[in-house]
Amino acid sequence: MTPNLLIINGNPKPDSLCHALAREYARSAEASGARVTLLHIGELAFEPDLRHGYDQMPPLEADLLALQQRLTAAQHLVIVSPVWWGSLPARLKGLLDRTLLPGFAFRYQAGKAHPEQLLAGKTARLLLTMDSPPWYYRWWLGDPIGRTLGKPVLGLCGIRLSHQQHLGPVHTASEKRRTGWLARACAAARDDVRRLARQRR
Repeated sequence: MTPNLLIINGNPKPDSLCHALAREYARSAEASGARVTLLHIGELAFEPDLRHGYDQMPPLEADLLALQQRLTAAQHLVIVSPVWWGSLPARLKGLLDRTLLPGFAFRYQAGKAHPEQLLAGKTARLLLTMDSPPWYYRWWLGDPIGRTLGKPVLGLCGIRLSHQQHLGPVHTASEKRRTGWLARACAAARDDVRRLARQRR
Protein backbone atom coordinates (compact mmCIF):
# COMPACT_ATOMS: atom_id res chain seq x y z
CA MET A 1 0.00 0.00 0.00
CA THR A 2 1.26 3.48 -0.88
CA PRO A 3 2.34 5.52 2.17
CA ASN A 4 0.16 8.58 2.74
CA LEU A 5 1.81 11.71 4.16
CA LEU A 6 0.40 15.07 5.26
CA ILE A 7 2.82 18.00 5.42
CA ILE A 8 1.90 21.31 7.05
CA ASN A 9 4.09 24.35 6.51
CA GLY A 10 3.31 26.37 9.63
CA ASN A 11 5.07 29.57 8.57
CA PRO A 12 2.36 32.04 7.47
CA LYS A 13 4.81 34.02 5.29
CA PRO A 14 4.36 33.41 1.54
CA ASP A 15 8.08 32.78 1.06
CA SER A 16 10.36 31.35 3.74
CA LEU A 17 12.91 28.67 4.50
CA CYS A 18 10.05 26.61 5.98
CA HIS A 19 8.21 26.89 2.66
CA ALA A 20 11.29 25.59 0.82
CA LEU A 21 11.88 22.78 3.33
CA ALA A 22 8.26 21.61 3.14
CA ARG A 23 8.35 21.71 -0.64
CA GLU A 24 11.59 19.73 -0.84
CA TYR A 25 10.37 17.17 1.68
CA ALA A 26 7.17 16.74 -0.35
CA ARG A 27 9.07 16.42 -3.64
CA SER A 28 11.41 13.79 -2.20
CA ALA A 29 8.57 11.84 -0.59
CA GLU A 30 6.64 11.75 -3.86
CA ALA A 31 9.76 10.65 -5.74
CA SER A 32 10.10 7.83 -3.20
CA GLY A 33 6.60 6.59 -4.01
CA ALA A 34 4.43 8.23 -1.36
CA ARG A 35 1.10 9.98 -1.75
CA VAL A 36 1.63 13.50 -0.39
CA THR A 37 -0.56 16.42 0.62
CA LEU A 38 1.29 19.69 1.25
CA LEU A 39 -0.58 22.52 2.97
CA HIS A 40 0.73 26.05 3.57
CA ILE A 41 -0.95 27.59 6.57
CA GLY A 42 -0.87 31.05 5.02
CA GLU A 43 -3.14 29.79 2.22
CA LEU A 44 -5.79 28.28 4.51
CA ALA A 45 -8.91 30.31 5.30
CA PHE A 46 -9.94 29.90 8.94
CA GLU A 47 -10.33 31.84 12.19
CA PRO A 48 -7.50 30.78 14.52
CA ASP A 49 -8.74 32.59 17.61
CA LEU A 50 -11.08 30.75 19.99
CA ARG A 51 -12.68 33.85 21.45
CA HIS A 52 -14.91 31.85 23.81
CA GLY A 53 -12.63 28.85 24.29
CA TYR A 54 -14.44 25.59 23.58
CA ASP A 55 -17.71 26.82 25.11
CA GLN A 56 -18.95 28.42 21.89
CA MET A 57 -17.30 26.68 18.98
CA PRO A 58 -17.69 28.26 15.55
CA PRO A 59 -18.48 25.89 12.68
CA LEU A 60 -15.42 24.44 11.01
CA GLU A 61 -14.45 26.22 7.82
CA ALA A 62 -14.12 24.22 4.60
CA ASP A 63 -10.31 24.21 4.83
CA LEU A 64 -10.41 22.77 8.35
CA LEU A 65 -12.92 20.08 7.39
CA ALA A 66 -10.64 19.13 4.50
CA LEU A 67 -7.65 19.10 6.86
CA GLN A 68 -9.43 16.69 9.20
CA GLN A 69 -10.15 14.36 6.28
CA ARG A 70 -6.53 14.46 5.16
CA LEU A 71 -5.26 13.87 8.68
CA THR A 72 -7.57 10.88 9.06
CA ALA A 73 -6.23 9.38 5.83
CA ALA A 74 -2.54 10.10 6.53
CA GLN A 75 -0.17 7.63 8.14
CA HIS A 76 2.46 10.27 8.86
CA LEU A 77 2.24 13.98 9.72
CA VAL A 78 5.08 16.40 9.09
CA ILE A 79 4.96 19.84 10.71
CA VAL A 80 7.48 22.36 9.39
CA SER A 81 7.57 25.47 11.52
CA PRO A 82 9.72 28.38 12.59
CA VAL A 83 10.36 28.87 16.29
CA TRP A 84 8.94 32.24 17.30
CA TRP A 85 9.60 33.30 20.90
CA GLY A 86 10.38 29.69 21.76
CA SER A 87 7.04 28.41 20.50
CA LEU A 88 4.81 27.94 17.44
CA PRO A 89 3.46 30.80 15.32
CA ALA A 90 0.04 31.82 16.61
CA ARG A 91 -1.71 30.80 13.40
CA LEU A 92 -0.28 27.28 13.57
CA LYS A 93 -1.27 26.99 17.23
CA GLY A 94 -4.76 28.16 16.25
CA LEU A 95 -4.92 25.53 13.52
CA LEU A 96 -4.28 22.81 16.08
CA ASP A 97 -6.78 24.34 18.51
CA ARG A 98 -9.49 24.38 15.87
CA THR A 99 -8.75 21.00 14.25
CA LEU A 100 -7.82 18.52 16.99
CA LEU A 101 -11.26 18.47 18.57
CA PRO A 102 -13.00 16.08 20.96
CA GLY A 103 -14.87 13.51 18.89
CA PHE A 104 -12.37 13.81 16.05
CA ALA A 105 -8.90 13.51 17.59
CA PHE A 106 -9.81 12.08 20.99
CA ARG A 107 -12.83 11.10 23.07
CA TYR A 108 -13.25 11.44 26.80
CA GLN A 109 -14.05 8.19 28.61
CA ALA A 110 -16.19 8.09 31.73
CA GLY A 111 -14.21 7.11 34.78
CA LYS A 112 -10.86 7.19 32.97
CA ALA A 113 -8.16 9.83 33.23
CA HIS A 114 -6.88 9.35 29.69
CA PRO A 115 -9.14 9.85 26.67
CA GLU A 116 -9.53 7.42 23.81
CA GLN A 117 -6.98 8.21 21.10
CA LEU A 118 -8.88 8.50 17.83
CA LEU A 119 -5.79 9.12 15.67
CA ALA A 120 -3.78 6.23 17.08
CA GLY A 121 -1.26 4.47 14.86
CA LYS A 122 0.05 7.59 13.12
CA THR A 123 3.52 9.07 13.45
CA ALA A 124 4.80 12.62 13.16
CA ARG A 125 7.99 14.52 12.38
CA LEU A 126 8.80 18.06 13.49
CA LEU A 127 11.11 20.12 11.31
CA LEU A 128 11.87 23.37 13.15
CA THR A 129 13.87 26.40 12.03
CA MET A 130 15.27 28.86 14.57
CA ASP A 131 17.65 31.75 15.00
CA SER A 132 19.13 30.15 18.12
CA PRO A 133 21.73 27.40 17.92
CA PRO A 134 19.89 24.05 18.12
CA TRP A 135 21.91 23.00 21.18
CA TYR A 136 20.73 26.12 23.00
CA TYR A 137 17.11 25.48 22.06
CA ARG A 138 17.18 21.83 23.04
CA TRP A 139 19.35 21.80 26.16
CA TRP A 140 19.12 25.30 27.63
CA LEU A 141 15.49 26.08 26.76
CA GLY A 142 14.40 22.46 27.07
CA ASP A 143 12.87 21.97 23.59
CA PRO A 144 9.57 23.76 24.39
CA ILE A 145 7.80 22.87 21.12
CA GLY A 146 8.79 19.20 21.31
CA ARG A 147 7.64 19.01 24.92
CA THR A 148 4.37 20.79 24.13
CA LEU A 149 3.44 18.87 20.99
CA GLY A 150 4.96 15.47 21.78
CA LYS A 151 2.76 14.15 24.60
CA PRO A 152 0.23 16.88 25.50
CA VAL A 153 -1.04 17.45 21.93
CA LEU A 154 -0.07 14.76 19.41
CA GLY A 155 0.34 12.06 22.02
CA LEU A 156 -3.08 12.75 23.50
CA CYS A 157 -4.58 12.02 20.08
CA GLY A 158 -2.50 8.88 19.55
CA ILE A 159 0.08 10.36 17.15
CA ARG A 160 3.61 9.32 18.08
CA LEU A 161 6.27 11.99 17.60
CA SER A 162 8.97 9.85 16.04
CA HIS A 163 11.51 12.40 14.81
CA GLN A 164 12.57 16.01 15.34
CA GLN A 165 14.99 18.13 13.34
CA HIS A 166 16.26 21.49 14.60
CA LEU A 167 17.85 23.79 12.01
CA GLY A 168 19.62 27.00 12.94
CA PRO A 169 20.75 29.64 13.43
CA VAL A 170 18.90 30.71 10.29
CA HIS A 171 19.65 34.44 10.36
CA THR A 172 23.42 33.90 9.97
CA ALA A 173 23.26 30.81 7.73
CA SER A 174 25.17 30.82 4.45
CA GLU A 175 23.57 29.73 1.22
CA LYS A 176 25.64 26.54 1.38
CA ARG A 177 24.26 25.72 4.80
CA ARG A 178 20.67 26.40 3.72
CA THR A 179 21.19 24.09 0.75
CA GLY A 180 22.45 21.46 3.16
CA TRP A 181 19.29 21.81 5.25
CA LEU A 182 17.15 21.27 2.15
CA ALA A 183 19.14 18.11 1.44
CA ARG A 184 18.49 16.93 5.00
CA ALA A 185 14.75 17.44 4.49
CA CYS A 186 14.93 15.32 1.33
CA ALA A 187 16.82 12.58 3.15
CA ALA A 188 14.29 12.66 6.00
CA ALA A 189 11.47 12.19 3.50
CA ARG A 190 13.14 9.17 1.94
CA ASP A 191 13.73 7.64 5.39
CA ASP A 192 10.11 8.24 6.42
CA VAL A 193 8.70 6.69 3.26
CA ARG A 194 10.92 3.62 3.58
CA ARG A 195 9.90 3.16 7.21
CA LEU A 196 6.19 3.53 6.41
CA ALA A 197 6.47 1.11 3.50
CA ARG A 198 8.08 -1.51 5.78
CA GLN A 199 5.30 -1.10 8.33
CA ARG A 200 2.69 -1.81 5.67
CA ARG A 201 4.20 -5.14 4.62
